Amino acid sequence: MAANSSASTDVENREWYVASYAPTGVPNSEHLKLRTVSLSLRADSIPDGHVTFQVLYVSIDPYVRTQLSGLDDGLSFPQIPLGQVITALGMGKVIQSKDAKFSEGDIVLSRICPVSEFGVMPSNLLQKITPAIGIALPNYLSCLGMPGITAWVGIGKIGNAKAGSNVYISAAAGGVGIIAGQLAKVKGCRVVGSVGSDDKVKLLKEECGYDDAFNYRVETDYDAALTKYFPNGIDVYFDNVGGKMLEVVLNHVNHGARIALCGMISEYNKVWKEREGVRNLLNIVGKEVMMKGFMVSSYYNHYEEFIKEMGVYLKEGKINSKHKIYNGIESFLESLASLFSSSNVGKVILQLTP
Repeated sequence: MAANSSASTDVENREWYVASYAPTGVPNSEHLKLRTVSLSLRADSIPDGHVTFQVLYVSIDPYVRTQLSGLDDGLSFPQIPLGQVITALGMGKVIQSKDAKFSEGDIVLSRICPVSEFGVMPSNLLQKITPAIGIALPNYLSCLGMPGITAWVGIGKIGNAKAGSNVYISAAAGGVGIIAGQLAKVKGCRVVGSVGSDDKVKLLKEECGYDDAFNYRVETDYDAALTKYFPNGIDVYFDNVGGKMLEVVLNHVNHGARIALCGMISEYNKVWKEREGVRNLLNIVGKEVMMKGFMVSSYYNHYEEFIKEMGVYLKEGKINSKHKIYNGIESFLESLASLFSSSNVGKVILQLTP
């Protein structure tokens, strides 16, 4: 157990909370608000078995949107109660500890880190990490974090991608997609991705090893695009967008194809009756396609296997990690909205502490 004598006063802690739900559209300043609360950093104010930490980084992920709708729908994440602080995957530095397993200065991760400048949490909800030499901290929220294991599960455990497989990744320059495609390349697959800008097409082909990529805002006839880029059909589809793209993909899958349903970002800001329907599900029967939705939390029993494998890829330079960093807690709303605008490349991260 450690105590920092300099942390003997209260701090003005800024935090984002849910003021009202947003059932449709992108949440804005009417729904999510920033407030300042007083937080004591004194050792005698921390309950036993708890840790006080300064938040360094917060991961900005599309799934958080589903916790702000006020609806029990889709991903079935519990709604964040009105008036309560928003939580996300985050990383912090320990200030005070009432648990002998954590000491001042330790770097910790939590899947329910408050979107605030400081936090106090039960120690059993924290994971201590020892950053490896040469690996920047944001990597523990991207390729070594939830996006990384999500991509790893979808490509390997569900997609069962093998050398020679034709693999298609939608939202291929996003935090998960950009890693999924590179993992498929490591396995010897032919990989094509769809993205929302020509710059992203260039990035995937020149820096991430993709065999090809296309801008879905330019090549708007998805059927023609997939005919062009997959003349021999699709064996593995890593789906991040759902909607019209998923429907068209089902017309191009090969017999025995595997589809990993990671997310459906094109549909998150709509109530379910307004979402795009998929009319050709009969292809799944005729072509004996395996289509599986998954929540990465169900695969954390493979975490050590994932870390070992991904660590090797990073050291060997086989995975190129990309981050879009927003600075300062006041940038949270902007960073969240950016997920739905195709403006970012790679993993979106909010940096709270320089």
